[in-house]
Amino acid sequence: MLGTEALLGMPIHFRDSSRRETADKTGSATRSAEFEQLALPLLPSLYNHACWLTRDQVEAEDLVQESFSKALRAFDSFRADTNFKGWIFRILRNTFLTSRTGIAASRTVFLEDHQEALDTTDASPTPEDNLIRLDTQAALQRALEQLEQPLREALLLCDVEEVKYKDIALILDIPIGTVMSRISRARRALRQLLQPRLGESQ
Repeated sequence: MLGTEALLGMPIHFRDSSRRETADKTGSATRSAEFEQLALPLLPSLYNHACWLTRDQVEAEDLVQESFSKALRAFDSFRADTNFKGWIFRILRNTFLTSRTGIAASRTVFLEDHQEALDTTDASPTPEDNLIRLDTQAALQRALEQLEQPLREALLLCDVEEVKYKDIALILDIPIGTVMSRISRARRALRQLLQPRLGESQ
């Protein structure tokens, strides 16, 4: 008889469990909505960067999808006072580096210039200033493809995606001085590659 009364009275632990499940679902939906609000505006930038990393549109789509999935699962670890763009770009890059394509690309050893080679006083026109005079994007595309991958990646993050130096350092997992060096060298190399084209357009 006591068992029947307990069943009819709906024991309280059932109600607590139901409330917890509802709260968990609500919290999960809220986190998903917050993630989408931050991540979706970055989708074109992430896809563009993934294309440069993988050099293949289908692989780039897969890479972005996998990165979104990882970022959503890890979203609880994201601190609101940090840069979300830097955080998700790092996830994208780390996901790429653990892929078959990324492992093959990372086998190339890249020697960094010495710090004294860093030239931050160059007052000559930057590549982005000169690009305005170019009549085709194809020349820029070809020039970027000729840059060494570490230089190209740093330059694209800085000049195309407008990521700050400190966040590029976080994404690439290198010191900020190395970031500055790579960007400086990439701009010089790009200027040299574009020089014949710029000479024609002047």
